[in-house]
Amino acid sequence: MSRHSGPSTLPSIHLLALAIGAVSCLPANAHIEEVVVEGRRDALVGDARSASEGVIGQVDLALRPVQRPGDILEAIPGMIVTQHSGSGKSNQMFLRGFNLDHGTDFATWIDGMPVNMRTHGHGQGYTDANFLIPEVIESLHYVKGPYHAELGDFSSAGGVHINTFHRAPDNRLQLEMGEDNYQRLLAMGGATVAGQQLFAAIESQYFDGPWTDIDGNAQKLNGLLRLSSGDDRDRQWSITAMYYDNDWDSADQIPQRAVDQGLIDELGSLDERLGGNSRRASLSAQFNTETEHGNTAWGAYVIDYEMQLWSNFTYFLDDPVNGDQFEQLDKRRILGGHWNHGWLSGNRNQFRQKVGVEVRHDDISDVGLYHTANRQRLATTREDSVEESSAALFYEMEWHFHERWRAILGLRGDYYRFDVDADNPLNSGDTSDSIVSPKASLIYALSPRSEMYLSAGRGFHSNDARGTAIRVDPGSGSAVDKVDPLVRSTGAEWGIKSTLFERWNTSVALWYLELDSELLFVGDAGTTEASRPSRRRGVEFNNFITLSDIWTLEADLAWTDAEFSDRSPDGQDIPGALPFVATAGLTANAPNGWFGSLHLRHFASYPLIEDDSVESDGSTLASATVGWGNERVTLQLDVLNLLDSDDHDIDYFYASRLPGEPAAGIEDLHYKVFEPRQLRARLRFTF
Repeated sequence: MSRHSGPSTLPSIHLLALAIGAVSCLPANAHIEEVVVEGRRDALVGDARSASEGVIGQVDLALRPVQRPGDILEAIPGMIVTQHSGSGKSNQMFLRGFNLDHGTDFATWIDGMPVNMRTHGHGQGYTDANFLIPEVIESLHYVKGPYHAELGDFSSAGGVHINTFHRAPDNRLQLEMGEDNYQRLLAMGGATVAGQQLFAAIESQYFDGPWTDIDGNAQKLNGLLRLSSGDDRDRQWSITAMYYDNDWDSADQIPQRAVDQGLIDELGSLDERLGGNSRRASLSAQFNTETEHGNTAWGAYVIDYEMQLWSNFTYFLDDPVNGDQFEQLDKRRILGGHWNHGWLSGNRNQFRQKVGVEVRHDDISDVGLYHTANRQRLATTREDSVEESSAALFYEMEWHFHERWRAILGLRGDYYRFDVDADNPLNSGDTSDSIVSPKASLIYALSPRSEMYLSAGRGFHSNDARGTAIRVDPGSGSAVDKVDPLVRSTGAEWGIKSTLFERWNTSVALWYLELDSELLFVGDAGTTEASRPSRRRGVEFNNFITLSDIWTLEADLAWTDAEFSDRSPDGQDIPGALPFVATAGLTANAPNGWFGSLHLRHFASYPLIEDDSVESDGSTLASATVGWGNERVTLQLDVLNLLDSDDHDIDYFYASRLPGEPAAGIEDLHYKVFEPRQLRARLRFTF
């Protein structure tokens, strides 16, 4: 296809009909509630429990050009978000020397609901952020390291709580058009009805992508509907329904030799029948009360989820006739909830305490791996159903024992139960495991606007339930080892946060993290793979500067040294561990209505194999936005990949086989290039 092919008429009509329907659903007699939206990254001096904790507001996100919803997470200092497949698949994420894959060691929550999927068909901790509507996000509250008692599974590198608006910030109708048949329509608004708040948002998007031999055909529908309490600050509740549906074709990573030989170009594909579909529906409730005895919050949720994904990373290595395409399937329902209570005590309220309970149950009716060709099943590698349950109890106490000193002590206990019903009875079974994770921070106030932190703690991530019961390789039938259900991590951090000259929020953190030796369940193969113990250490330097009433600047730097902590002839380097990350953003918002931003991200070359003999070249990506608006109309132009860079979004090194090559295949660089420069125009009506 041509990158400049004309837009499809049908998706445009579909988008417009959805938007008109969403706006027209507001009651005619509804009272529009004005909402003041605040943001900017806050230094959190006096409130933070560690040097690497922070909050990002919608005002920080609104002028950040994003190609995919998951790119919003790059607002977290040091986080890199990439994609090696289609636009509907979960992003690859990198933080603190971790190739997080799709979220294994970074916990993500939205409005009290977990996003990470355990025992997932594609990979443990799978974090699909494509259901996010960026405009409804009120704030991101992020932490790094295992020092926070409220975070458990998948949080060794850190975690983020994504909070959407309690009520609509405005009523809007927003149309976007761009190259490669990009079309997006968003309608959202709110009203006060019978003293309660109604908030609705609906998004529809279509995108073909720049690929030379396939159309992306990415068709996404997103919706949010919330009913919440009114203005009573002592007693607030909300009931939220979300729905997401996505269907796409994809161009995956490609081998360098295929491009060198002229078989395809950098935007081409070796298997044109890859892609997937995904659906997520959720219903959640939250209730918060504030009395003289403290604050109490509870929440409950049910999530219905499906995913079907077709991939082919090795082409004709395992099956020279039909090819190596495979399908991964995941169907589940998740039930869960939480309760926590916080209170003050002591003569001068010098003790701030919090206790909490979390429960979660994953009823996974189908999690499967199949050998396919042209999306038709040829054989079943393995097919299972899984019941996985967990319960957690945590306690945290903050003690202000001196005018300048405070200490935070936390303790968390987690219990897991796994029950696997496999197609091969030898791989069925049930087991349980528990883990206790202590946390602590000591904080000294250097001044009213500067604090120094010393933090330490233990965390963990769970392994795929199928790995806890496995006895034989589903492909070869040979004996394999079971995985440890829960894998411990230990970390520490020293740092400083400060607000300088009332305009400059800055922080520096020196950190260290160890992971125990472990076995991993590999969803792409349906079996376990040995891993090694590791340690990571690094330095982060983060800055947010208000240059004037118009201009702001953010600049974040992160250095990491990551290595396996045992000795092996294979080498000590951890593949995919980024040694250096730099991000910067310059934003302007003028009183005459003009606004704009320029964002830059860079990561240095990194090892692709353990002996560091093969490295990625690293990459640099710049994007910009410019626009003008008033209270009613806003016109904006986003330029993605501003410099039209052909750097790589991600690199891997492994063996694959093309037709006519040796049976053992050829080890080669496999990569996905940045999508070429794209222009996207946005027209927003606010009323």
